[in-house]
Amino acid sequence: MSNALTSTDAPLMPAATGRLGAPLAQMRGILAQPAVKRAMPLIFLIGLVAAGFLAWSLVSTPPQRILFANVTDADKAAISSALQGASIKSSIDSSGSITVAEDDYHKARMLLASQNLPKAAPGGYQILDQLPMGVSRAVEGERLRQARETELARSIEEIDSVAEARVHLATPEASVFVRDKTQPTASVILKLQPGRALGEAQTRAIVNLVASSVPGMAAENVTIVDQMGALLSKKGNEANSASDARIDYQRRIEDKYREQLVQLLTPLVGAGNFTAEVQADVDLDESQATRESYDKEGAVISAEQGAWTGTKDGQAPGGIPGALSNTPPPASTVTAPNAQPTPGATPAAGATAAGASTATPQKQSDSFTRTYETGKQVSVTRQAPGSIKRLSVAVLLREESGKPRSTVEIQQITQLVQAAVGYNQGRTDQVTVISRKFNAAADAGDKGPAWYEAEWVPLAARNATALVIALLVLFLGVRPLTKALLKKREEPAAAGNRPALAMSGPAGEEGQMQGAAPVSIDMLDSAGNSYDERVGLVRGFTRDNPARAALAVRDMIKADAQ
Repeated sequence: MSNALTSTDAPLMPAATGRLGAPLAQMRGILAQPAVKRAMPLIFLIGLVAAGFLAWSLVSTPPQRILFANVTDADKAAISSALQGASIKSSIDSSGSITVAEDDYHKARMLLASQNLPKAAPGGYQILDQLPMGVSRAVEGERLRQARETELARSIEEIDSVAEARVHLATPEASVFVRDKTQPTASVILKLQPGRALGEAQTRAIVNLVASSVPGMAAENVTIVDQMGALLSKKGNEANSASDARIDYQRRIEDKYREQLVQLLTPLVGAGNFTAEVQADVDLDESQATRESYDKEGAVISAEQGAWTGTKDGQAPGGIPGALSNTPPPASTVTAPNAQPTPGATPAAGATAAGASTATPQKQSDSFTRTYETGKQVSVTRQAPGSIKRLSVAVLLREESGKPRSTVEIQQITQLVQAAVGYNQGRTDQVTVISRKFNAAADAGDKGPAWYEAEWVPLAARNATALVIALLVLFLGVRPLTKALLKKREEPAAAGNRPALAMSGPAGEEGQMQGAAPVSIDMLDSAGNSYDERVGLVRGFTRDNPARAALAVRDMIKADAQ
């Protein structure tokens, strides 16, 4: 018998003394102690409560949001003190950024802005006040450029749509050689407000502001980029600018007609029960014509220039040679060619004395250049762009309760649309109105975002999850363990008042099974002389402590063998 027991115990020794068996055996020994067994429910309860508290803290903690990043240590201390005074919890993450709860983000920003925190570093022309004595010209030029960049950035930030701005100036060194002379350039990086955008007029204003602030800089040399990397400034290509202007003008006209249709049809068919589209063919070509006309009747001579030649009839050379040179010339008279002599006129005295003849001269040839003043009319016609060459309007109506609209109703709505957009049959305008069923997906899109996309849903879900975890820990962990502890405390008190086992055999075992107190060594020692009572106690002890009973049987076998 002893040999059999020895052979069965031999293979267990290496496992118990092994590297893995020793810690497990020690752990089993510690857990097998009565005090540890009695304390296990309490330890489990404390662990369960700690796990529930940890889960609650993880779920109930709101998500954090970075308040300020890359600030100095002095600003961190001032910001933390200001937030603590306002009862706003803050923390500093691993990167050194100050974070607060997402619900307190805007409140914290407003509080710190009222206290002028964080303190901004000196910039602008204040940098020039900190220049030490004796700095080089290069350092002085860099400081001046930095001050100019900071001042330009502050000026740009005054625009409502701009949250932050940074300006970089590239100013080359002045050169006396014309071929080496280059113009300065600038680049501007803008961070716009959420949901805001810069218009073309605002972009041109920023370009002109920067170009006017730097001597010698042209507006084409200024580049503007937003925080998404999109190029906002357009330079150089006038054709593209003109094309964009024309497209924008056409879009404005179409939007104007579309708004008119919305205002007209909304009271009639209701909002969301129609959709309208307008296509306008706009004549964006500019034309200019000049016309001159003359009045041929009523012409008036304004200038005449010419000459004529002729001879006098019947006059022959004669007289005393040299006598005419000593005679004063007669009075000059202007007579028209081939003019008849005036009746009663007497010839000049000199001419009579010289024996000159008074015959009328004869015209042989003439040459004249005459300029006539005529009536003149100049007409200049200039046609401005923007006239509509053709207009196309399409209106889609929703069918009411699944029934198509009547032809009379569609005709009435068509006439209203034609009157609203200024329908002109001469320019082949087209207006189409039809009634159809709308798609369910389009209806869902018109209703806006779903309820689970609202801002309050994540907060409510987080709090509800934390509450469910707390209830599960309370009802599934704390409550059963509390009942078990109270039951174990009540059993010893009930065992002291319960009578000892008096029945033997099956009846005694049945009574033990129905709730008798566990049998201990002291009860075996204090048992009476009754054989049945001892047998019942031994059975109960063996059932409650099988390991110790096996050890006792083994010791008894060893003692009998000796």
